Amino acid sequence: MPLDSGADRDIYTIGVRQFRQQVLPPGMPATTVFGYGSTGRPETFHYPAFTIEARYGRTVQVTWVNQLVDTDGRYLPHLLPVDPTLHWANPPGGARWRDSRPTFPSTPGPYHGPVPIVTHLHGGANTEESDGYAEAWYLPDARNTPRGYARVGSFYEEFATKSEAKFGQSWAPGEAVFHYANLNRAATLWFHDHALGITRLNVYAGMSGFYLLRGGPSDLGEGILPGPAPRLGDPPGTRYYEIPIVIQDRSFRTDGTLFYPASRASFDGFKGPYSPGSDIPPIWNPEYLGNVMVTNGRTWPVLTVEPRRYRFRFLNGCNARSLILKIVADPLGHRPVPAKLALWQIGSDGGFLPAPVQRDQLLLAPAERADVIVDFSSALVGTELYLINEGPDVVFAGGTVGAGFPAANTKTTGQVMKFVVRPLVAADTTTPPARLTLPPFEPLGAADRTRRVSLGEVASARVPGVSPREALLGVIGPNDKPKLLGWADPITENPAVGSTEIWEIHNLTKDAHPIHIHEVQFQVVDRQMLPAGGRRPPEAWERGFKDTVLAYPQEVTRVKVRFGQAGRYMWHCHILEHEDNEMMRPLRVGRP
Repeated sequence: MPLDSGADRDIYTIGVRQFRQQVLPPGMPATTVFGYGSTGRPETFHYPAFTIEARYGRTVQVTWVNQLVDTDGRYLPHLLPVDPTLHWANPPGGARWRDSRPTFPSTPGPYHGPVPIVTHLHGGANTEESDGYAEAWYLPDARNTPRGYARVGSFYEEFATKSEAKFGQSWAPGEAVFHYANLNRAATLWFHDHALGITRLNVYAGMSGFYLLRGGPSDLGEGILPGPAPRLGDPPGTRYYEIPIVIQDRSFRTDGTLFYPASRASFDGFKGPYSPGSDIPPIWNPEYLGNVMVTNGRTWPVLTVEPRRYRFRFLNGCNARSLILKIVADPLGHRPVPAKLALWQIGSDGGFLPAPVQRDQLLLAPAERADVIVDFSSALVGTELYLINEGPDVVFAGGTVGAGFPAANTKTTGQVMKFVVRPLVAADTTTPPARLTLPPFEPLGAADRTRRVSLGEVASARVPGVSPREALLGVIGPNDKPKLLGWADPITENPAVGSTEIWEIHNLTKDAHPIHIHEVQFQVVDRQMLPAGGRRPPEAWERGFKDTVLAYPQEVTRVKVRFGQAGRYMWHCHILEHEDNEMMRPLRVGRP
């Protein structure tokens, strides 16, 4: 995306618009999506967004603009069915009742009003007003917003005031100005929408993109790892050896439009009564997994590669699907590749690992990233290889392919992308991954306290056998009794600035939940089966810094966290359907 470079910062103005894109194979209909782009360059709007390149210690200033309006300035309704009965942004509730769970005299249909957004830089260590807090959403500055609608969320005005006091810039209607200091480790970050109760739909519609932070003492620099990565303004034919790859699952109708369920019945067949006739939301699905894999905004793309090393920055951008990625010699995964064509993971969510880890497959839960080197030098020119997914076609619960669950459908969700080997253009001068010395790694010190939190689900209290009605976080109280809490309950996680804590995450559900804590990069300590199993250390690829950890069912997952700056943040499950219906809690660092 184009930017202006000031003396001390890079300045972007990035909008969210509705547009059409060829997501399905050529010859099939185009798809209408939401996505990010430079407001002055219509051709830059893309799903996923163009990558933001940031440098350590250099501020990036982004004016995020909600441009979900038509050519006459009238708001565009959502592409997907919005459940208005959830505890969500709720613009029709007005300023008094925004960010609340609405009530209705009868079961309502989908919400068709203006779309609220707020963008979160996932993995960044930013001040509260630039974090993308779920209740700091805002509507487009549309000419026909209904009278009485709340145009911003409960914390938008407070954060706008704080930002203006710090930086001297006011926020215009339909906009938010965020400042990213970029003082954390060089890492693969990403940005996505985070509006309360509607994140699953905004991300599914296309609101996501990479943010690559480079430089500083925790980066390797150039000339050692494969590169370059794609950059705006590159001449046609530029060859890339570092490639960010976001993988998402989607479903489509025959006319090319995105499909997302419009009824709870799609999940478990329950056809009502719905709220207010029961406590079951009429539209929300506890999880949704699509039936088509989309890679960098294209279904089943083909990438030509040379017989040399490549650096792939993988992101699982799915709503609910965990991925198990492998490179194989045929699309059904029946023929393995030569042993020399290994996956070497060099980084995770928070940057480089202490040392490279050789892997035959990558397990990535939603929001997790893996920085990987793949060496194609042993492949003959003309060879066709396939990146496949063996993760299940249901929400992951642990285990292994075959023994614990069947692999994804080999004809659809099992296929991610294809590689075709072409002749080598120039000698590969990068360092073999087995001989890489990664940047110095400093573990976090001793913890000041241990905090016990919980993950749970709640069944219907009014319709026997229907579950879940919502997913929740909470605390472990006296006598090891869990107390589940909703988004609006008083804050229970209130660490001091500069404190280091152990969080014991007690997963009392049957699903594995990817747990994300805002503002921090943490370290995985260990895991333990409930009620009193032996502790096991983190996997080798989890021994760096992370911002999202997979908490397995009926286990305690321990992470060590240092909280560096005061402010209001969040922690939540990154299965987006879960976080949209109460599996998210506010986190207050520094003040009660």
